[in-house]
This record gives sequence, structure tokens and C-alpha cells, in this order.
Amino acid sequence: MIHSPKFVAVLDACVIYPAPIRDLLLHLASSDLYTPKWTNKIHEEWIRNLLLNRRDLDRVQLQRIPDAMNSSFPDSNVEEYEDLVAAVNLPDPDDRHVVAAAVRCNADVIVTANLKDFPNEYLSRFDIEAQHPDHFIVNLIDLNPEKAFQAFQNQVSCLKNPPKTETEVLENLKKVGLEKTCIKLNKLI
Repeated sequence: MIHSPKFVAVLDACVIYPAPIRDLLLHLASSDLYTPKWTNKIHEEWIRNLLLNRRDLDRVQLQRIPDAMNSSFPDSNVEEYEDLVAAVNLPDPDDRHVVAAAVRCNADVIVTANLKDFPNEYLSRFDIEAQHPDHFIVNLIDLNPEKAFQAFQNQVSCLKNPPKTETEVLENLKKVGLEKTCIKLNKLI
């Protein structure tokens, strides 16, 4: 359950992996719409999966992303959650570390595309809710449309190689499953 406009959200590996989603989530966090959290294990998971799918990339190159995220959000890397992992019971035991980290940092939300692996009936005992990134971002837009749109514009302006228009960025967001987000943002343009 979200208790305040500045709530804490753990970003699962599946929402950090796609650059368009990750970039928008981080720009929204930079606009103080929420506090992002992750772990080294979450970073390791998305990097491992990306390397399996993109042989043209290397680990050193990709490690720059978590390094930059940790530098930009110095309190976002959750530690000392490992002792909680064994107590978590999920459909996919490999996801227990995400819930343990969320409990450790008192998160309100786990942002994940794998909702079936994070049943809200179970998470509610920790006062945590799992939300699809599209739903989560739409909620952020609804909470503060002006700040959310400014975050989107900042995302667009940061894209330099190659530069992209707002429309091109919206198309990329739509391709990665943020259809409702695109509708909301398009209305703000």
C-alpha cells in the first residue's frame, strides 16, 4: 500500500534490464516522485540476462550502469537483507531476495513485470504491493503530472547518441510494454 507521495519502490531486474523503462524510472526518481531501491544481486541478475541476449556487450561496459545508479542514488543499494531470504515463500524461490530486500528497506512497492511471481496476497503481510511498471508509472503521473512530464522531458533531452524526439521515446516505451504510460504522457505533450 502506498502511504505517501514519496514512497519507496524496489526495482526488480526485469524493469532495470530494458533501458527505456530503467531510464524513465530513474528520471522519475530524480524528480523526487519516489525513492528507488535495488540490490547488487538484482543488478547481477539483469546484467547476466542481458549478456545472454546481447553477445556484443561485455560485463565491464554494463557495470557502468549500476555504478552510475549507485552514484546518483547513494542510499538506494539495499544491503543486509540476506538473513531474511529463507523466510520468504514465493512461487519462484529465485525471487525471494527481492522481497527480502523490500522488507529490509521498508519498501511500499516492488516494481516488476513478473506479477505472478509476487502475489499481492502474500506481499500484503509485509505491507508491500507488486506493481507492473506501466501501472506504477501511471500512478506517478497521476500523483504529479507536471513533475512526471518534466522527468520524461529530461529523459528525452539526455538521449544524445542518437538523439530522439518525444514521439520516438514514446514509441520505444510502448514497445517495452508501457502502453498506458504512453497514453498519459502523450496527453501531456
